[in-house]
Amino acid sequence: MSQPESRRAPAAVQSPGLDRNILAAAKGGGIVFVGKVFTYGSRFLIAFLLARLLGAEGYGSYNLALSAATIAGGLALVGLDAALLRYIALWRSRSDDAGVWGALQVGLVVTTVLSVLIGTALFALSYWIAATVFHDIRLAPYLQLSAVIVPLLTLSNILAGATRGFKNFHHFVIAQYFVQPLVRVILIVSFVLIGLGIEQAILIYGIADLSASLLLLYFLNKEFSLRRPLKSGRREVRALLSFSVPIWLSDSMLTFRNSIQIVLLGSLATVTTVGIFAVASQLNLVADLVQSSVTTAVKPIIVEVHDQGKRMDLASLYQTVSKWMFAFNLPIFLIVVLFPTQILSLFGKSFTLGAEALTILAWASLVDAATGMCGAVLDYSGYAKLKLFNSVLRLALSISLNLWLIPIWGMVGAAVAVLVSELVVNLLRVGQVYYLLRILPYNLSSLIPVLAGIVALVMTLIIGQVLALDYIVEMIVQCLALLVVYTALLWKFGLADQDQIILSHIGRRARKRVGRFVPGLT
Repeated sequence: MSQPESRRAPAAVQSPGLDRNILAAAKGGGIVFVGKVFTYGSRFLIAFLLARLLGAEGYGSYNLALSAATIAGGLALVGLDAALLRYIALWRSRSDDAGVWGALQVGLVVTTVLSVLIGTALFALSYWIAATVFHDIRLAPYLQLSAVIVPLLTLSNILAGATRGFKNFHHFVIAQYFVQPLVRVILIVSFVLIGLGIEQAILIYGIADLSASLLLLYFLNKEFSLRRPLKSGRREVRALLSFSVPIWLSDSMLTFRNSIQIVLLGSLATVTTVGIFAVASQLNLVADLVQSSVTTAVKPIIVEVHDQGKRMDLASLYQTVSKWMFAFNLPIFLIVVLFPTQILSLFGKSFTLGAEALTILAWASLVDAATGMCGAVLDYSGYAKLKLFNSVLRLALSISLNLWLIPIWGMVGAAVAVLVSELVVNLLRVGQVYYLLRILPYNLSSLIPVLAGIVALVMTLIIGQVLALDYIVEMIVQCLALLVVYTALLWKFGLADQDQIILSHIGRRARKRVGRFVPGLT
């Protein structure tokens, strides 16, 4: 969609298809959420095993090597994963098979060539980077191994973008959220028995991505047959790149922001600090479960709704999804803020030094959730250049704050840099969405999770004062109390019409599935 098209006056009347779009977002988000729950559980287990086996310094070296591979893979994508998602969804809705086939060709060929070239460059420069940037020549072999897996990471991401464009989230979730982490867990546990080092951990990461890529390729061929003449595809390279390059630059800013933080910690602090901060960041990912799951599902819906000019549908979708994100994240935030030291102690005594950083990162995630899916609305309503501006601003803020604060406060300074950059950019994006589309992520029902969270927090603190138990048992009891009170209040007072529609839909599907085994239930 061109920029002029995206600015046309949207319809002001809510369409009958709103409930269908809300259900599609919930269904797709639910599928992705289930996959991400499994992925997060697997990552938690992987982080726990690697932290215990490698120690803080070894785990830091592992994360530095993967950060280098992530940066290289992000460069090689050239934003074509996002372009495939958008244009496949758009052309598929118009039954334009030639456009879909041409987009797939462009995406796969360009990213494969670039990933090989960039991986080769990283391999050649590994010793220089280890000595000059990290001041530790021991990191060079790990960087070389990370260079080898760059093409595998890129292939997995481009195939995932293509698969999501068809809106069949089962395929994408099975490959990237089940198979990939499962392969990692199985291989890591297997290597534990014969000896696991940093080199093996890096190679396992690449093998798992290759497994996901092969499965994604199979699913993609099942959804859209790849056995067709190459010339039958319409390769709109200009259209794809005009969308993908701004997205690539902005997504690279996001990738670089996270990875540069790891690099700066390794350069300005110590490799051990990197390991502790990486565990804190990994724990904080649980807050991203609902947000990333629903946003992934809702992107192609935003494309369709905005393309049809249905502003009221877009506004309702924006508000409903934003409330889901915040409502889920709030109790996780409260638990992390109440018990950061106890949570980190699971990884080893040395990791408890990251408690303050974990708390600050939890605030950053809450800010991100509280501002809803403003970034996705901007991106997939056709404002890719605006996303680039926001990402450049966030990267500039992040680098400046990291350079200033890490030498002073170490990992706490890195966490503060994340919080400030998230706060500034997300508030800016909310304002941009309102200025361009005249919609906000909030309505009166958005206050209900806030009130429920306050009541649940007060009840939890009271229970903590009354109980005199072992600190682990007390933490478990308080967490359960918080979740029960919060959920009960949301159930009683927080369900809007759209939420009732979704719950009714889930109930019908559950009864239908159970009815296969219990006759008469349906």
